[in-house]
Amino acid sequence: MLKIQDVARHAGVSAATVSRVLNGRATVNPELAARVHEAVAELGYRPNGVARNLRRRQTTLWAVLISDIGNPFFTSLVRGVEDVGRQHGYSVVLCNTDENPAREAEYIAVALSDNMAGVIISPADDTTDISALVAAGTAVCTIDRELPDADVDAVLVDNEKGAEQATAHLIESGYRRIACITGPRRMSTAMRRLRGYQRALRLSGLPQDKALVRHADFREEGGYAAMAALLDEGVHLDAVFAANNLMTVGAMECLAERGVPVPAQIGVIGFDEIPWARLSRPSLSTVSQPTYELGRAAAQLLADRIDTPSRPPTRIVLQTELHARASSQPRP
Repeated sequence: MLKIQDVARHAGVSAATVSRVLNGRATVNPELAARVHEAVAELGYRPNGVARNLRRRQTTLWAVLISDIGNPFFTSLVRGVEDVGRQHGYSVVLCNTDENPAREAEYIAVALSDNMAGVIISPADDTTDISALVAAGTAVCTIDRELPDADVDAVLVDNEKGAEQATAHLIESGYRRIACITGPRRMSTAMRRLRGYQRALRLSGLPQDKALVRHADFREEGGYAAMAALLDEGVHLDAVFAANNLMTVGAMECLAERGVPVPAQIGVIGFDEIPWARLSRPSLSTVSQPTYELGRAAAQLLADRIDTPSRPPTRIVLQTELHARASSQPRP
């Protein structure tokens, strides 16, 4: 049975160098790393994962806790995590918390009991407790949503600026009574997107009407219900900004069922790209997040944290991009 020493002899390097390469360390000379990978391929060597885990007292697994597996936003994000994780020798276990704090706590407990090497988490809300992970020395990175009291790595987008960008686009297109369907008050992303919407109105000199603001659940059903409430209550509006992709779908569905033409009567823009946004009629205006890059950045921070546990926490903020389409075309 091949041993790490056999790979070292074949590559002409030390066993310690082979170990660092196989463990994904970034401190190895690229030329030596290439020789090790070539030797591994030629010999058909497979690391003894059980023995390695016993030495590390942790597995080569990362847990990725996402809040809603049904949301297409997370598909590309998780792919970014997995691609970087594999480069560093880690496999990814996907956990769907379903926006449920109790289920989220269960998955955190599993990550601890199974000695997972790291956890990337999109918190269910701002009260998510990751103190047990931090106390155990588990590498942690929050993604998409930030925990205000947690001193850990985080990868986010500029939610406030993205929401301001979306609302400003509607204003520039001639809309004046713009509704905002945002998420729960307990979530930082929802409140930051609301602040961006409010900032755009303020900078344009438009009044802020509380009747135009609705808090929903970041789900399709919530977007539908919020849009229906605006229509049923007779709130005067000529556009709507929905603060995530699923709520945008729900709002559009409600408008279609009520026979409200978009954008002739109500313009629409959503936060997050939607796969079929360009194919719908009218095509849907969005502010997109760099989802794949979010996943890659979080995974790299996690790998760096495992290599250097004592380094200061890093906070990365990526930018959104406006995609103006027919649903928000300028008013006559």
